[in-house]
Amino acid sequence: MGGVPGADRGRGLPLTAVDPALVLAASTEITTAALAGDDPDAVLPLVVRRAVELAEADLGLAMVTGPDGTLTVEASSGDDDPVGIVLSDRSSAARAARTGVPVVSDDFTTDPRTAPFVPKALRGYGPFAVAPFGTMERRIGALAVYRRKGAARFSTDTVDVLTAFAAQAGLAVVLAEGFTARQRIAVYEERERIARDLHDVIIQRLYATGVQLDLLDRRLKLDGREAQRLADCVDQLDQTMAEVRATVRALRSADPGRPGDADLRGSVLAEAHTAGELLGFEPEVRIDGELGQVPPDLADHARAALREALSNVVRHSGARTVQIGLTETDARLVLRVADDGCGIPRGVARRGLRHLEERALAAGGGCEVSSSPRTGTTITWHVPLTPSALA
Repeated sequence: MGGVPGADRGRGLPLTAVDPALVLAASTEITTAALAGDDPDAVLPLVVRRAVELAEADLGLAMVTGPDGTLTVEASSGDDDPVGIVLSDRSSAARAARTGVPVVSDDFTTDPRTAPFVPKALRGYGPFAVAPFGTMERRIGALAVYRRKGAARFSTDTVDVLTAFAAQAGLAVVLAEGFTARQRIAVYEERERIARDLHDVIIQRLYATGVQLDLLDRRLKLDGREAQRLADCVDQLDQTMAEVRATVRALRSADPGRPGDADLRGSVLAEAHTAGELLGFEPEVRIDGELGQVPPDLADHARAALREALSNVVRHSGARTVQIGLTETDARLVLRVADDGCGIPRGVARRGLRHLEERALAAGGGCEVSSSPRTGTTITWHVPLTPSALA
């Protein structure tokens, strides 16, 4: 930035123009952090710090839009730390996030457009500028900068720089979100592959070995110490199979960061959120029933079925809406995933759909797929809740 930083703040005059090289350096730094796979939550504080430096502000805030249109402060840079404050959906920051048009004020505590929505924690500030943060397809929220009361207002050039920087930084954060989501999907798929191998290969072999030892015991009619040793071997095999099954359940839990999470409801919401990061919108989720009576093995099948169905939606559908329904009745568990995309393209491998069917059949249920270019795809996966079906 030309001139001495902060030299004009006390005179109520706009500061000099921003050095383009500083803007480029800041944008490059943030993009590099995003492409390096940094968590978006870790990138946001960097965005705010650079915005404060470019605008020669006293405070910067990154705000994320909620489902109801309100904004929540997720990162800040300055003397105050208002992280967690929620701004009204009628505030200027929310309007900028919604419309894509920046807002600037000489004193936002007295400006009739902004004064009604000033949080108590920010009343010591005056000059204010806010720009939309994100992209047209993924509007994250807003990026705002503030100066103390009596300081120079933000010049038009500075607001233009803030707007351009917010767009570039927003794109970088969107890239980070997508990268993180894809990493998570890759981890899920690898965990599912390992779990399937453990369940379908290792457990079956252990079970077969146990059966052979049982037959051997009956044929040899051992007694005394030898019989006890053989019985101990069979018990150890049973214990090993139980431990492998527990490992399979942990691998198939919704969040790799929370191994052993057996909450089916939480799993469904987590899977929907992950799919939403890749689709650019959140699937609609409806859960009917307590789900508390769903056996662990069946819950594992349902998690894996949902993950496979959503993976197909993300990869092939081009959908604009997705509905996820999970219903528990006295007799059945029904999972339904519907999208309004292009249907299942010809020539696409149906291996994933076969896995869905195999899981349902293994639990005594079924899986139906309805797909067309006009109506999209609906997958209905259902299994009985009776213990005999899970044997």
